Amino acid sequence: MKQRVKKHLPNAITCANLFSGCIGIVFTFNENLIFAAYAIFVAAIFDFFDGFASRVLKSYSGIGKDLDSLADMVSFGVLPSAIMYELLLQAHQIPNVSSWLNFIAFLIPVFSALRLAKFNNDCRQADSFIGLPTPANAILIASIPLILQQHAGLTHYILNPFGLSCLVLIMCILLVAEIPLMSLKFKNRDFNKNIYRYLLLLFSAILILFFKFAAVPVVIVMYITLSLIQLKFADDKIPG
Repeated sequence: MKQRVKKHLPNAITCANLFSGCIGIVFTFNENLIFAAYAIFVAAIFDFFDGFASRVLKSYSGIGKDLDSLADMVSFGVLPSAIMYELLLQAHQIPNVSSWLNFIAFLIPVFSALRLAKFNNDCRQADSFIGLPTPANAILIASIPLILQQHAGLTHYILNPFGLSCLVLIMCILLVAEIPLMSLKFKNRDFNKNIYRYLLLLFSAILILFFKFAAVPVVIVMYITLSLIQLKFADDKIPG
């Protein structure tokens, strides 16, 4: 019995990730972007714990790896693109431009699929990432409707079709860019070797405490910046 639980628990958590993504898509269809955004955060929690469970239980399998990518594709590829599409529909429409510009949102699952395929076949990404992880991209997009809910005065600035389209293009480029980024996996408790991870967690917690969801874009930028600093100055440089 214990062996069966050990074998199937990580995959069950991955399936919960997928289930959350599917529910989020339904919320998006119903134009409930707040709950759709929360579904991404829930999926991200499950995504963290399926990997954590695999490491703790030492339960690895090819099926689990493929299932994880398929779940991520839905929760962190299709769902955020659906949210972005709805945001573009809500944006100030520009005649003869915005109608076709809205479909740029669906570049997100395309580049997310490329990112996940590269991750599964790139030996350099065993302990780190090359390119922005799909959950980070999805969380950034999920933060937009939540920021709009908290700060209605920013609606005119955020719901701009060209601004949102530029954001999509930038995030798609970051997904497949050859930029080494650190993983949040702690292999040991050595402070010096994990200093950038600790700094990221500390400043993220402070920013989120004071600014809530408005802190998410800043945290993503900080994550990329600290990763690049670690690459240049830290002793435990990211391989690749």
